[in-house]
This record gives sequence, structure tokens and C-alpha cells, in this order.
Amino acid sequence: MFLEILINAVATGLLLGSIYAALALGLAVTFGILHIPNIAHPVFVVLGAYLAVVANERGWDPILAALAGALPFYLLGALFYEFYARVFERRGEADTMQALTLFFGVSLVVETALVLKFGTNQQTVDVDYVGQSLRIGLLVMPYRLLVPALVAPVMILTLWAYLKFTYAGIAIRAAAHDVRALQVSGVDPHWIKRHAFGIASVTALVAGAILVIIGPVDPFSGRLQIGRAFAVVILAGMGAVPGTILAAFIIGVAESLVSAFLNPSWSPGVAFLILLATLALKPQGLFGASR
Repeated sequence: MFLEILINAVATGLLLGSIYAALALGLAVTFGILHIPNIAHPVFVVLGAYLAVVANERGWDPILAALAGALPFYLLGALFYEFYARVFERRGEADTMQALTLFFGVSLVVETALVLKFGTNQQTVDVDYVGQSLRIGLLVMPYRLLVPALVAPVMILTLWAYLKFTYAGIAIRAAAHDVRALQVSGVDPHWIKRHAFGIASVTALVAGAILVIIGPVDPFSGRLQIGRAFAVVILAGMGAVPGTILAAFIIGVAESLVSAFLNPSWSPGVAFLILLATLALKPQGLFGASR
């Protein structure tokens, strides 16, 4: 009995960790690489979840709907950065606390808009694999977790390859560290950051589709994920995009073990505990900053 609970708790934790990595991926770009504290990212994830709900009502699979909506969400992210830049960066007033206030305000606006449009009731999607499970011996893996968990490694590998092997990706990594060198090279740092926000917004859309598959969402669901997302990014190390998957695995397994053997109501606090421990003991994270 103990062994069965342990095996399934670890497996569930790994699946949840993969999903947490997807949720944190966009934040790993805007906060981890660009050092812009975009606390509005989880709200964009929820917005993506609601778009997946609307598309699912018209017969679309949520993940396929997210891929189809990538371009509009990219443009939304780019416009969001443009708004931020005009308010702060281009005026030379990029103060962290003011930026946090701006992002918090945007979060409230999006939440209010979702409440006005959809109400406060939880929203779900109807897909064939929800309610079914893969059974291998003692191991039971629900498809509602397994299918979304397979998407996250693909997202992370694709983004890592883009950042490492493409000219625009290298420029994104350099934008937070040596703007002058970018300008000398003929690259507009403002365009690069705008491009990065567009990419982060697309990852939020896909993460939102994943989120609504694993369970119901409401306009305030982003508040439950913001601590996990920051914990993943900081535990991995600022800018260490590949490290987000391992960091998310650690948090997911820790939450699952606490839920299985202690008290399920304690599991949401695990990410915050790991976040505080990382800042106190290893503030550079597991993998340091990727340059």
C-alpha cells in the first residue's frame, strides 16, 4: 500500500512538474532573461485558458486551439511590452516598484474583464481523454495530466533551441546584459524585448490550454499559480530556461508527496517554502544565470 502510494505520488508530481514548467516558461523569458518582473504573466495564462474554453465549445481541442491562436497572442504580448516601454523604459523611469504596480494593475483589469464577460463560475473543457487513465502495474496516470505534461518538454526544448541557435534568440539573451553591444551590432533592443514578450505571451496561451485541461479555471486562477511560476524560475536560476523543467519537477514532486503523506491543504505552500529557501541558501538558483 505504501509503495503504491509512493509510486503514484512521485509520478503525479513529475506530471504536475512538467505542467508547472509550462506555466513558468514565459516568466523565465520576461523575468529570468530580461529581468522585467512581469507578474501579469499568470493572468495571460488564464486568458489563454478562457480562449481555449471558447474554442473547445466550437469543437476544437484546447491545445490545437492554442497553436492556432499563437499569432494573435504574439501580437498581444508585443503590444503589452510596447505599452510598458512607453510608460517606463523610453522615459528612463523603469523603476521596479512602479513596474510591479503597472503589471498588477493590468492583472486586475484582465481579471475584471473576464468576470464581466464570463462571470465567476469555473470553466471546463470537454475532451475525450479527460476521465481516462493509463495503468502500468501499480502506476496510474490520468490522461488529463499525461497529455498536457507531454507538451511542456516540447515547448522548453523548442524555446531553448531558439534562444541558443538563432540570431534573434541570442539577441534576446543579450538584451538584458549588454544593450550597447546590441546597438553597435545594429540590433534594436526595443524590438528584441518586444519580440521576447510576444514569445512569452504565446507560451502563456499554450500553458492556459494545458491548465484548463487538468482542471476548471476561473478569472482568479492566475493568483494560485504566480507563486509556483516565480519559484520555478528562481529555483532554476535566472535565465536558465532548460533548468525550468528540473526545478518544476522538484516542486511538483514535493507538492505531491506532501499532499499524499501529510495534508493536501499544505501542498500550495510548498512552492513558497522552496522559493524562500532558494533565496536564502542559493539565490543564484540551481543552474545560475544563462548568458
